[in-house]
Amino acid sequence: MSHPSQAEPRPPDLDIVSRAVNGNIVVSVTGEVDTEAAPALHEAVITAIDGTASACVLDLTTVDFLDSAGLATLVTADAYAAAHKKSLRIAVDSNSPVIRPIEITGLDTVLRLYHTVGDALNASDRAGDGQGKSPRD
Repeated sequence: MSHPSQAEPRPPDLDIVSRAVNGNIVVSVTGEVDTEAAPALHEAVITAIDGTASACVLDLTTVDFLDSAGLATLVTADAYAAAHKKSLRIAVDSNSPVIRPIEITGLDTVLRLYHTVGDALNASDRAGDGQGKSPRD
């Protein structure tokens, strides 16, 4: 299930694809999430959260760069999911350049991080499950 942006075209260094997997929606992101790309990511994740009854899995395993606008998008999307009684689970590989800015800002203790999309899909939403665990653990 792909939702092309109806606003502005996506930045050339960003690809976002959404698909349904066992009642959850997986948003796979490839490329760079910077100030120019963050609005497109925000739109895709909010649409996915609205379109699922349970969890949205954000796959950042093939993201090459994540700046402060991307980090802010993760925080905003996580708060949106919580406000709507849904779960945002983020898959980020321990070797990914994305994990470093997440850890430096302390967001690894706030966001639900998983090593793989499979781990995120198989997680439950019990308190503390996956939350605050760095993929480096």
